[in-house]
Parts: sequence; C-alpha cells; structure tokens
Amino acid sequence: MHLTRTTSIRPAWGRLGAAALLALPLLLVLEQRTPAQDEQDPAAGSRTVLEQWVETERLLSKERRDWVLGRESLNERIGLVQREITSFEERITEAEASIAEADKKREELVAENDRLKAATSSLSETIVELEGRTRSLLVRLPDPIRDRVKPLSQRLPAEGAEVKASLSERFQNVVGILNAVNKFHREITLTTEVRDIGGGRQAEVTAVYLGVSQGYYVSNDGTAAGMGSSGEDGFTWTARNDSAGEIAEAVRILKNEAPARFVRLPITIQ
Repeated sequence: MHLTRTTSIRPAWGRLGAAALLALPLLLVLEQRTPAQDEQDPAAGSRTVLEQWVETERLLSKERRDWVLGRESLNERIGLVQREITSFEERITEAEASIAEADKKREELVAENDRLKAATSSLSETIVELEGRTRSLLVRLPDPIRDRVKPLSQRLPAEGAEVKASLSERFQNVVGILNAVNKFHREITLTTEVRDIGGGRQAEVTAVYLGVSQGYYVSNDGTAAGMGSSGEDGFTWTARNDSAGEIAEAVRILKNEAPARFVRLPITIQ
C-alpha cells in the first residue's frame, strides 16, 4: 500500500514557520517509501505514516497556539510600553511647565530683590541723614527731655561708625526719639532742678519749659530767676533776676496756687 498525503504549507513566521519547515522533510521521506516496503508490512507502514502525520499536526497546532499566545503577550507588552511612554510624555510636559513657572517666579524674585536692594540703599542714606539731624537736635534740647530720651539717644551710632543694627531698628529708634521730643514740645513742663544762680552759689529752683525752645526758672525764695532758650550751642540759661516776680507768679498759676491771668515774661526770638 502506498499512502500519499498532500499538505499545503502556508508561509508563516516565527515558530510556526519553523515547524512547517520541519514537517516538510518528514512528508517527503514518507512519499519516498518504495512499494516493496509497503507490500512487506502494509498495516505497519500505514500506522507509522499516520502516527507521524498526527504528531506533525500536533506540533503545528502547538506552534499556532504558542504563536497566538506570544502575539497577545507581545501586544500587551507593546500596549504597556506605549502607556508608559504616554505617561512619561505627560510628566515631561508637566515638568517643563513647572520649570517654566519656576523660571518665571525666579525672574520675579530677582526683580523684586533688585528693587528691594535699591530701596534699601535709599533707606540707608535716609536713616543716616535722619540720625545726623537727630543728633544735632539733641544738642539743642533742655535737660529734662534729653534725660527722657537718653535710653534711645544712646543707640544712635556715631557719625561714620560701623552700624550693626538693622534698618528697621534704626528707624524705630529715631522715631521713638522724635515722638518723645514732639510730645514734650506740645506741653508746658514743670520740673525741680538745682542751678547756678550766680556768685558761686547753687540753689534749688522750679523750672518751666514751654516746649523745647523756651524755659524759665525761679528760686524757691523768689530772689533768683533766669531764662533759657535753645540754640546751636545747646539750651543756654541767662540770669533774669529782674523778672523773678513774674516768673514766680507764672509758676504759681501752673501749680494752681493762683488764679489764671496774663503774665508778662521775657522771651528770646531767634
């Protein structure tokens, strides 16, 4: 018996193509069996050929199945890689946007920093001028207000000295001094002091300050009096014993020891 099987082989790739190529020689060998061999044992030959054919079909089926599974797995991996690429592209876009925003903010901060540096430089010049004018003002003030602002005036840096305090601290210091001086200047202040009343004598006197520019004093016995005024050399006093009565009367009025009335007092206008 001569059994011939004709099998069509479709072009394929991968493992399926390899299996088809392996099966082809086997079929060729089967076709080359001689009639004499088949006549010696016809059943055995047919059985052998059938078994080989079944095995070939099994291999082809397995290769097809493996190829389909491999293709699905490959497609899944391709899809996963594509999703990862898309995710990376989105992250790159977000990162580029963040970098652009950061660059914009950095430019804004640099511009703000330059503006603040310019403002600080201007403020530094301003505070130096204010401190100098405040030092000049302190020299002209009467003793009571100078003593009152001494804790602040001691913080004023000497001209040209290195300054460690911040600009805000220096401004607060100057403002504190000027506020105290302004308050004193809007008031009439009575104080008790010890003054040189001439002849090498000192006596306790009552002093009256009309703001920071004009002042008077009178001794307790009403015999010695003086007038003070603010000038470039400081707050200076001049004896005015001839006006002791009027100054003493003004002191009594301010102390509510006498009714209010107009009192003529000497004054210096500069």
